[in-house]
Amino acid sequence: MHTQPKYKNSAAFYDVDGTLIKVNIVHAFAFYASRHASLVASARNTIKTALSIPVFWAADKLSRKWFNEIFYRSYEGASEDRLVVLAEELFEDVILPNIYPRAKDLIEESRRAGVRQVLVSGALDFTMRPLARYLGVDDVDVIANQLEFVDSYATGKLKKPFVAGATKAEIMRAYARQHGIDLAESWAYTDSFSDYPMLAVVGHPTACNPDLRLRSLARSYDWPVLDLDEAPDRSVARRPQGLAPVRRIRGRPDQPE
Repeated sequence: MHTQPKYKNSAAFYDVDGTLIKVNIVHAFAFYASRHASLVASARNTIKTALSIPVFWAADKLSRKWFNEIFYRSYEGASEDRLVVLAEELFEDVILPNIYPRAKDLIEESRRAGVRQVLVSGALDFTMRPLARYLGVDDVDVIANQLEFVDSYATGKLKKPFVAGATKAEIMRAYARQHGIDLAESWAYTDSFSDYPMLAVVGHPTACNPDLRLRSLARSYDWPVLDLDEAPDRSVARRPQGLAPVRRIRGRPDQPE
């Protein structure tokens, strides 16, 4: 007998960098810089990237949107075809070895319950597609930044809306309206306190490999905390289930209720 999905109008929204994988967009650019001749010269760009990483991290701490705008200027002049081809190598060489051990299991558990799986990332869309295929997530359910291309070459600008910080919540609302998703019955997973808006917009927020500020916030709000870096046989007994009901908390992160 066919069993109806338990959560047919629900979605699970996953941040990617730090949540499902251990690497981030800085690692992706370093990979491209070492292999893409049009990014000036491979050796020079690799050195330039290494030297600029502290600046990028500082920008990231101040404003994720500002960080993205500055960071993606580095792609100006890159050919679209080459970037897409290298995205497959990026996945095999950099992303795949750094997927958290329990990430795929978490997604499979959620999918079996009938929940729609959605990736929400500040990375570039073409770098996310191989990961999405590996995780069984449809392309239409990949929300990521998009480079602007003119005559098949990157301008170094991002198309709007930028996928970062508070805009993630706005994009998730728009996605929910488009696909008939009930956000009150949906989940969100992230590792970063800066992604509080995407957690606040759903009924079931979950801190995943959280930084110290998010871990503290999750403790205050009694949100589940998952460590996807643990082997399943070590963490099952004490981990909150990914689909466990969670009390909805409204308010700002500086004003826990």
